[in-house]
Amino acid sequence: MAQIGNVPEINAVKRHLEALKMSGIVGDWELPYENILTRLTAAIFFVTPAAGTEPSTVWKELGVHPRLKYRDNHEKQLSVLEYRVEFNEGAEL
Repeated sequence: MAQIGNVPEINAVKRHLEALKMSGIVGDWELPYENILTRLTAAIFFVTPAAGTEPSTVWKELGVHPRLKYRDNHEKQLSVLEYRVEFNEGAEL
């Protein structure tokens, strides 16, 4: 069982997002409440593509992780970043 706040699948996505940020594809990303998560399907990431980067480029990159799902973050309650990203498409919770 994964340790709360230290989930290998979540850590892999975080490392990938940080690499995308360093390479200029992602402008910023956040993972609120990461210290209480025990599985990737419960994680809600927020992402803003870097200036001049098409969002489709980000989705293509993140598509290597299973069950990618994304949408505009119109609520802006957990984050002010542009998109809400989850990895639970079709997953049973």
